[in-house]
Amino acid sequence: MNTINDIDKDILWKETLERIKLSVTLPNYNAWFLPTHIVSISQTTSGYLINIGCSSSFVKNTLETRYLGFLQEILKNSLQKHCELEFSVNTNPNKITESQSDSPLFESLINKTENIDNKVISCGLRKGYTFTNFAVSSSNQMAWAAAEAVANNPGNAYNPLFIWGGVGVGKTHLMNAIGYTILESQIDANIFLCTGEQFTNDIVEGIRNKTTQSVRNKYRKLKALFVDDIQFIAGKDAVQEEFFHTFNALINSGGQVVLTSDRPPSEIAKLEERLKSRFEAGLIVDIAQPDFELRCAILQIKSKEKGVDLDMETIQIIAANINSARQIEGFLTRLITEIKVKDIEISPSYVLEMLGKPEKEEVKSKNSKLTPEEIISKVAKYFTISKKCLLGNSRQKNFVVPRQILMYILRVEFGLSLQEIGKVIGGRDHTTVIHAVNKIKKLISSDVNIRGDIEGIKKTFL
Repeated sequence: MNTINDIDKDILWKETLERIKLSVTLPNYNAWFLPTHIVSISQTTSGYLINIGCSSSFVKNTLETRYLGFLQEILKNSLQKHCELEFSVNTNPNKITESQSDSPLFESLINKTENIDNKVISCGLRKGYTFTNFAVSSSNQMAWAAAEAVANNPGNAYNPLFIWGGVGVGKTHLMNAIGYTILESQIDANIFLCTGEQFTNDIVEGIRNKTTQSVRNKYRKLKALFVDDIQFIAGKDAVQEEFFHTFNALINSGGQVVLTSDRPPSEIAKLEERLKSRFEAGLIVDIAQPDFELRCAILQIKSKEKGVDLDMETIQIIAANINSARQIEGFLTRLITEIKVKDIEISPSYVLEMLGKPEKEEVKSKNSKLTPEEIISKVAKYFTISKKCLLGNSRQKNFVVPRQILMYILRVEFGLSLQEIGKVIGGRDHTTVIHAVNKIKKLISSDVNIRGDIEGIKKTFL
């Protein structure tokens, strides 16, 4: 049996991460587990107390609320003793230190980054839009995974990749992240990103100036072509004709095509059927509007980029009152500008004032004053089933799915612990709750009906 002196915390955590990687999706692994390490291990009367360092307070809160039992089980199996876990925001000492930053290797990394940044601009990409600063949640998990697969194996994974969704959900960010990753592995790769409008303008100019061949050479000899808002070419016969042949040329030569739109190909009016069929031959993924957790993550990432430290209460207030990622960024810019001009500190009360909410007004957040019993009643009413059936043991689908959705909402939207959820839903154990929550999270990214049901239930909380 292990004693405290026998345990190498770095080796233990490396082995733990390998086990975690087999149990969760790659986006979740990268977002929540990779930026962690063990700070310390101490002996207790019943086993061990392990302090896990996290890269940010949002990672810390997510692990505490969503993955505590999961991590305890893995560490218990490794150490053969009960493990109590605590989480802290703590810099990983194994990362590059300041003294290392003076080394030739570090300088070469800086030079490489500068070269990539220059290449990014010349390829039409936007600086700063990478996988590293893309927040992942159930609403965009499938699109994230598909984009990563394309970035790591362009021309072969999914070709074409078609990403669709509303305004400000992250389509352009993912497209740019794919291009940036390709340039990281091959800086001289011939890739280009344009909008549907830019492609149209190039074709029109080519026809007008009799330089169509040079336009074709620009687009048809690429390793990867990214077109944002492809729906813009619909209804323009000459442009669609040219894009059809450009598309075929790229695919036939092994080039990657990535497209974004505000709707799926089948719903783009006046888009030629032959283009629809080619777009549908690859992978089509949608991105829903960001949920509460994702909005919190976006706020943390954006505020950190802007050099502002927001506490979790302030983050939750903003995320609970603004639904669009783009509006969140706009509000954050306005907030930072105001505090600089007025030379004041950010506070929850000031944020509420900017949002036009009186301080005493109850804010819709994970700290909502709705009781679990009230939530259960609302879910039962939404699905028109009795509370007895909702909380019972029937395995009929029309009871099981609402029950799993209820567990998901109690966990994700209201932050109840696994034990609390199990207790209010018929005395179930935490593994049943974990299974239900994870199943709904997986379905949200692929089942529009499940996503619609959850949004419909959440509206009853207002």
